[in-house]
Amino acid sequence: MSITWKDEQHPSFINFISSFLNAYSFRLNFVPIAPDFIFNCGGLSVAFLFVTNWDCNDTSSTFSRVQRLNGQFAHFYVVVTLLSKEQNDSFIRSYFKYDMKLGKPTFVPVQDLEMGFEKIVNIAQARGSKSAISNFIIQNHLLRYLIHDHVLQCVVRNGLICYVTIAVCKRQDAIAKLRSEREKSVQGMDVYLKVVTSIPGIDSHDANALNQAIGSIEAIAKASKEYILENTDLSAEKAEKITRFFRDPKYYLGPKIK
Repeated sequence: MSITWKDEQHPSFINFISSFLNAYSFRLNFVPIAPDFIFNCGGLSVAFLFVTNWDCNDTSSTFSRVQRLNGQFAHFYVVVTLLSKEQNDSFIRSYFKYDMKLGKPTFVPVQDLEMGFEKIVNIAQARGSKSAISNFIIQNHLLRYLIHDHVLQCVVRNGLICYVTIAVCKRQDAIAKLRSEREKSVQGMDVYLKVVTSIPGIDSHDANALNQAIGSIEAIAKASKEYILENTDLSAEKAEKITRFFRDPKYYLGPKIK
């Protein structure tokens, strides 16, 4: 959990989150990360923004943050709490105003804070289960929300109703394509894991977290210690080892005791 986000919430809600995570056997850490939450499930990192107080007068800062983080995480979701019709209408207008694309990232509107956090945990677990169809289930939550009578008028007015229809009609083809792409990537991922876990103190869980948050081995080699700490849940010690491994010849050429 982001320290900044935590400080903006009521203590009772933080206590609820702590108890909820404990019930699901998650470990809660408070760290200086760019998203509000990063979950590591099944070796997969899933990042979230959790907007608990939608400001109808300042939607640009929220969408600016969304656009900035969207390219940094392979699995990124935005959960938005909309308590009133005014907030609901503001969100709808802003979604189309800032030209958001369905599923890039996926927005999940909810009606209360507790429901929002429960959705976050459910999404994290679904992604961690490596189920290809889970992402479509999550995206369809937003589709169902957008095809509400009031929103449907916005969709038609912006010429997006065809896009929604195509997304639903081609769902099965997309699932098959995702499965095929996943099979092709298995061998490449195995090589990636062998290389990254050769760094002293870095295990497969850490390697997966780096892959999801930063990307290729080349990108990890260029990342600073601060960037690694900001975008993953790795400790400062591990971040230091990674940066030294790629930049200090005395370190990566020295003998390694396992």
